[in-house]
Amino acid sequence: MMWKRFREKYIGDRAFYRLVLTIALPVMIQNGITSFVNMLDNLMVGGIGTEQMSGVAICNQLIFVFNLCVFGGLSGAGIYGAQFHGKRDLEGVQNVFRFKLWLVGFLSILGVLALRFDLVLTLQCAKAYLAVALIGLPVWALSQSYASTLRETASTTLPMGAGIAAMLVNLIGNWILIYGRFGAPRLGVVGAAWATVLSRVVELIIILVFSHANAKDHPFVKGLYRTLKVPRALTDMIVRKGMPLLFNEALWSSGQTTLVQIYSTRGLAMVAGINISNTISMLFNIVFMSLGSSIGIVVGNLLGAGDMAEAKRTNTRMTAFSVMCCFAIGGLLAATSGVFPLLYNTTDEVRHIASRLILITSAVMPFHAYTNACYFTLRSGGLTRLTMVYDCSFVWCVCIPLAFVLCRFTPLPFVGCYAAVTATEGLKALFGYHLVKQGKWIRNIVSEQ
Repeated sequence: MMWKRFREKYIGDRAFYRLVLTIALPVMIQNGITSFVNMLDNLMVGGIGTEQMSGVAICNQLIFVFNLCVFGGLSGAGIYGAQFHGKRDLEGVQNVFRFKLWLVGFLSILGVLALRFDLVLTLQCAKAYLAVALIGLPVWALSQSYASTLRETASTTLPMGAGIAAMLVNLIGNWILIYGRFGAPRLGVVGAAWATVLSRVVELIIILVFSHANAKDHPFVKGLYRTLKVPRALTDMIVRKGMPLLFNEALWSSGQTTLVQIYSTRGLAMVAGINISNTISMLFNIVFMSLGSSIGIVVGNLLGAGDMAEAKRTNTRMTAFSVMCCFAIGGLLAATSGVFPLLYNTTDEVRHIASRLILITSAVMPFHAYTNACYFTLRSGGLTRLTMVYDCSFVWCVCIPLAFVLCRFTPLPFVGCYAAVTATEGLKALFGYHLVKQGKWIRNIVSEQ
């Protein structure tokens, strides 16, 4: 009897997994492709030398802040997109997309201006990389506007296909432009930047062409550009509910950058070790990140349809599934801890540090899976201010002060400092459990408004 109740609450049936995997697998594949492309850049540039790898890592950390701001802004609007789709309100989905266009246009202008200013503050090799990489920012932002709306309307295979094509373009472009193959000039880190820009252009073209050419499968594109006006009431709703997510991602990503800066006080070898560890970890993190995104989509659709009991049950099962998956994925990540750093042309010290950091990350992966699920659960019901407090405030109020004290005022080795800061994810998981248990996220915000 106990097993039956446990199975009913946390595991579900075949229909449940079919639904989850239909949404999650394409998202997982696309996110995996993105992470794999980043890893390719990192590995190929790392083959040139540690200085070049560190320079590109600095640039990618800056671009990371921009990317997460776009993600946060689109996520805020996407709360309404998912619930409008669940309500079968096509015009609502279109208006949300138009809002996204205005938003990413503004963020692209702001991001390019801010990063151009940062050019004067970076290493010489990083300057050259960043100057080219800026070209791809608005292209990527526009493609994400389409991709996010396609996912919210349960069309996940097109963004996945475009991502696969982008990966191939990036892989071939890196090999040709970094090392000067087939008579091309040997551009080094600049070649890596051009390959990334080209891959993003290809990704956008594929999404644009196939989404508009198959309007029957993607009805939101029909008459999409007959106007760019967004109803004032909807704009106010998205800004009020959605913008905290943009600020959250900006603060969270800048918090991660601050953590790296604090860790760098222990030496540049630590920065290189973190870069290697983060590169492989991101490839494995796609499992819980994609399942978290799927929670936002599936639960958001159910809330928009007014099926609150099923939304709560599905959320519990999807969260449990994500955590269980990450016990296995964490084990696989741990198995790579001594192998992956060997692929880099760097020192034994950096490799040793990277392998230890990978082991630490693998150990806390189930906790990351749970906190990520809590984030998307709270977000799906429109509790964006609470989501912001839960996510970025934890980084700034717990992780950063702890890292600063340990790195500056204690003799604890760097790996020990990193482990202590990373272990605080367990506290965040307890906080997330309390917030989700309250059930305030179970709301149909499109009907309420």
